[in-house]
Amino acid sequence: MTEAPVRAGSGAGPTTEAGPLGHVDPVDPGALPSPLSPAPSAPIVRASFGSATATVGIGLFGLIATLVVLGTLAQGVRAQEVFALDVWATPFLHSIATPGLDWVMNRLTDIGSTLVIIPVFALAAVFLLSRKRRGALLFLLVVSLGALVLNGTMKVLIQRPRQALPWATVLPDYSFPSGHTMNALVFYGALALIAWSIAGRRVGLVAVAAAALITFGVGVSRIYLGYHYLTDVVGGVLAGIAWLLVAGAALRARPAWQQWRTPHAQTPQHISDPAPETLA
Repeated sequence: MTEAPVRAGSGAGPTTEAGPLGHVDPVDPGALPSPLSPAPSAPIVRASFGSATATVGIGLFGLIATLVVLGTLAQGVRAQEVFALDVWATPFLHSIATPGLDWVMNRLTDIGSTLVIIPVFALAAVFLLSRKRRGALLFLLVVSLGALVLNGTMKVLIQRPRQALPWATVLPDYSFPSGHTMNALVFYGALALIAWSIAGRRVGLVAVAAAALITFGVGVSRIYLGYHYLTDVVGGVLAGIAWLLVAGAALRARPAWQQWRTPHAQTPQHISDPAPETLA
């Protein structure tokens, strides 16, 4: 199917590398040029229908698979089952503890805490507002707050007690899933996707790899310091992935929602293909 260009200024990054989020600041259909307006001088090309469909299909499959695994894990935790990896992971990491490694693990844990995330969010907000990326900022805000609500809800529903270790501080809340790990994955993962949508695929892939490395470090630190079981960390990762998939899919559909809310809007000839408009 022929790719459909749209008005310049709504895209993010190079015109052929919008990234998994598509255009985070889509065109307002009410502000679209009329059929008599001159064609834009630098149109942005949206993905083909086949590419958009493949993206949605893969994302849907990933979400279903993630939720199935998460549900199985949560059911086992809710039944107070002891997983073999939980019995092995914490003693193993504690056996290699050193004062220097203690310092590293505490700093990694801080990266997943509000002490670091809130200032980084403020800096990101200033940057995105200066670039007029209000859609990206809204996405970052929604996924960050949503992760807090989702994590708190799961803790209350599953009610897994913290492990009591003689060398670790027992925190007052529940253990499953790991909030630090989930927050790190969602927040830094969202930043990476936004970077992809703004700067293109090369920067985006590096940012995604960095977010994955940060999440891994935060998760390991939570087990090392005795705050969480391994399954708590795995649960935080799976829940974070599922939430990012849902929020990202909602963002990609936002241009279609705007069109449905404004049925009177005229659709110019140069954006006549509805499939890319819905998914890009």
